[in-house]
Amino acid sequence: MTRMARIGVTSCRMPRTGRQATTPCTNGSACCIISGSAERMEIETTAVLGGLAPEALALLDGATGLFSGRAWWEVVLAHGLPADAKPCFVTLRAGDAVVALVPMLRQGGRLAGLTTPYTCDYAPLFAAGAEQASRVAAMAAFARFCRGSGVTRLDALPAEWDGLPDLRAGARRAWLWPLRFDHFGNWHEDVSGLGWAAYLRERPGALRETIRRRLRRAEAVPGARFALLAQPAEMDRAAEAFESVYRRSWKEPEPYPAFNVALMRAMAAAGALRFGLWSIGDVPVAVQMWVVMHRRAIVLKLAHDEAYKAHSPGTVLTALMLRHLLDHEDVAEIDFGRGDDGYKQDWARQRRQRIGVLLVAPWRLRGALALLRHFGGRVAGLLRASARRLAPTGR
Repeated sequence: MTRMARIGVTSCRMPRTGRQATTPCTNGSACCIISGSAERMEIETTAVLGGLAPEALALLDGATGLFSGRAWWEVVLAHGLPADAKPCFVTLRAGDAVVALVPMLRQGGRLAGLTTPYTCDYAPLFAAGAEQASRVAAMAAFARFCRGSGVTRLDALPAEWDGLPDLRAGARRAWLWPLRFDHFGNWHEDVSGLGWAAYLRERPGALRETIRRRLRRAEAVPGARFALLAQPAEMDRAAEAFESVYRRSWKEPEPYPAFNVALMRAMAAAGALRFGLWSIGDVPVAVQMWVVMHRRAIVLKLAHDEAYKAHSPGTVLTALMLRHLLDHEDVAEIDFGRGDDGYKQDWARQRRQRIGVLLVAPWRLRGALALLRHFGGRVAGLLRASARRLAPTGR
């Protein structure tokens, strides 16, 4: 295998000492060529969306999920990165054809997937119709690109992602160990064909009655009202309400304070935002940020003022939002985002796993330590389980 290093002006990866540098690609990013027994792959990297080739940008524009589209990445690049980090969009092409695009992040000499605390799913993007051999070859080239990091972390991957076998096969071809770990759970439910009444009938009886009772009580609160804000012209009001409620809620301060409002504005411009606001008089009491894309409604942020918890504002606003989404929008799935918070199981009955994969170079110190921790933890778990089985039982 031969490999040409890239120049360091616009690339997110500096050339190594003693390696020959290439000329820049025509789109301003830096290039390298990786050839192997299966297929010759060219890699282009850029830190800005404008540096992507048109075919790579088309992958973002054709993405069906919120977390893969161009609007998401624009907000992430502007408002969701650590101060010392640099984005690195890795395009893999075979000849003139773009095979895959992998958004990455370089920070302190380490390479990782470009995910944030707000990311609910992430995966490399493959070109439609790319054959499996090309997909594996692209992932092998990508894995070789990652080897200098020692350990490369990809997380928020759907466990059911159909590219996972290609990623593992490509990593092994590059002599990296792909180590899988569980990242977080995602609660969701198929609601195709269900209106609010039908959805409510499928909840457990006690929960169904609790929801109805709290809605009736909320409707009787003097001055209580529900508003759904979705238009760009309404975003100043939505932003003010969001910031006000968030400051008075139980929530910890945001790691990227400008991110949520910027995403609200971007999603409103795309026609995808559904911002729920429940107020009492002139006081905003509860807020929820939902995004509806491709018949999937996902809640990204919610908060309420603890001073009004006697009115169950979180439950009330969730019920009002779901009633709207199910009765007035063509929603096929509701999604409660990251994590296994207990309340989510009341509203959604299915759970899917988001996983991570570490691409480990065992000959590097960081890689060897990662292998030791991974397998050491598994051995320790097995030993603890065996000790529990063998321990005498008391009467």
